[in-house]
Amino acid sequence: AVEVRPAGFGKGGEAFERASPFGKIPALVDGDFAISDSTAIITYMDALHPEPNLIPTEPKARARTIWYEEFADTIAQPVGVDIFFNRVVGKLLDMPHDPARADWAEAEKMPGIYDYLEAVLPDSGWLVEDRFTLADIAVACPLINVCYCSSGLKDGRWPRVKAWLDGLQARPSFAGAMALEARMLGKAAVRGGMTRARRPRGASAIS
Repeated sequence: AVEVRPAGFGKGGEAFERASPFGKIPALVDGDFAISDSTAIITYMDALHPEPNLIPTEPKARARTIWYEEFADTIAQPVGVDIFFNRVVGKLLDMPHDPARADWAEAEKMPGIYDYLEAVLPDSGWLVEDRFTLADIAVACPLINVCYCSSGLKDGRWPRVKAWLDGLQARPSFAGAMALEARMLGKAAVRGGMTRARRPRGASAIS
């Protein structure tokens, strides 16, 4: 079992600081072993629990999965942060934020990301090996954040992307994580006195 604790923005305490001396989230503490960064954590967890594996062993599929993880980290995530931070997080935490930058990122950057995914998503609905892998998790996470505060996928322009993302969010493990996230954001909204900020909708159902 994994216990999830809030961290970052000054939270997390000594255990988080030991696992992540530069404040990078997420971080993992497993007994006397501590590590930060989602890529490092999933690589460790996948080696501990290889059945079923999230990082394929077949060389080409493995390389493709790592590419999608890199695509998520270096291409999709920065755009998602521009949108989600400037529309949601900055307001929640009363930090300087720029809604115009979010609008620019949504209009100028997100269409290219959606176009790419629409072109590469196979008929199976999974990015790699016709099954659920790290590729799907990594790419979906920044897009879900964007969808919390954007209606970009609702116009029918990217039906494969929408169907893929809807399918992922229907998985019990995704639904559980999103429900926890919604509660955390809801509490932050109350603490911050938010009345109009868009809050994540309740998830209908990552296993």
